[in-house]
Amino acid sequence: MARSSKKGPYIDPRVLAKVNRQKAGGDRAPIKTWSRACQIPPEFVGHRFAIHNGRAFIEVFVTEAMVGHRLGEFSPTRVFRGHGQVTKRTMEKT
Repeated sequence: MARSSKKGPYIDPRVLAKVNRQKAGGDRAPIKTWSRACQIPPEFVGHRFAIHNGRAFIEVFVTEAMVGHRLGEFSPTRVFRGHGQVTKRTMEKT
């Protein structure tokens, strides 16, 4: 179920404060965050985020096309290592 349009998009106030502080200071270090549910507003464009995926921080550069999506969408939590490996069967006939 989607969030109520009356409430507006969920933007974590701590992450927004960090972005504003970075804009004022001119710092270019990635902003470390655990807030995967935070939606990306236009103010985040051009910033780098280190988004936690449960094990490590994935660095993501926010572009214009990402606005409206959530931060967690760009930090996958699962690693796909391929389907079952085919093992060579040796058939010995006597």
